[in-house]
Amino acid sequence: MHEKNIEIRPLTQESFAPFGDVIEKSGKDFIPINQALTERYHALSLAQISGEHATVGMSIFHNLFATSIPFQIEMLERHPYGSQSFIPLQQQKFIIVVALPFDQSRPNEQRIQAFISNGQQGVSYHQGVWHHPLITLEANSDFLVVDRIGGGSNCDVHHLSQPYWINEALVQSEIVNL
Repeated sequence: MHEKNIEIRPLTQESFAPFGDVIEKSGKDFIPINQALTERYHALSLAQISGEHATVGMSIFHNLFATSIPFQIEMLERHPYGSQSFIPLQQQKFIIVVALPFDQSRPNEQRIQAFISNGQQGVSYHQGVWHHPLITLEANSDFLVVDRIGGGSNCDVHHLSQPYWINEALVQSEIVNL
């Protein structure tokens, strides 16, 4: 079986729209507030939640280690009862791996896509979108995470039929283009 590399693309709202929202202020309108001392970039993404006794929570994920590239993708997960947002707090670049559903229980493995954030962009996965856990390129990095807090199992895991790779040359070429 030959190695399956995932092409990495720049993260834009247009290219990421089927999977969720890009959270960034670049190119967005703002509302001046606080005596025009602050620009409010309003509702860049809206949290999605469902299920009884659920609420939106904010957490910080602290990654101790950078992800070593090349990196093998063996699984994807989804959150059927809520969206999940990742916002880098130190303007660190990170890789986003996503797939739309093939059917009700698994992702479309033939259409796995990868994006790279420029460090000033966060993402919000729509409710039920298949994605890989956080792939950060820098050690000791913090992410603000906004997601559903509540009862019930809100994480489905799918083990891929074959491994896919995030290739170092593809990552480096996209970093140069950011």
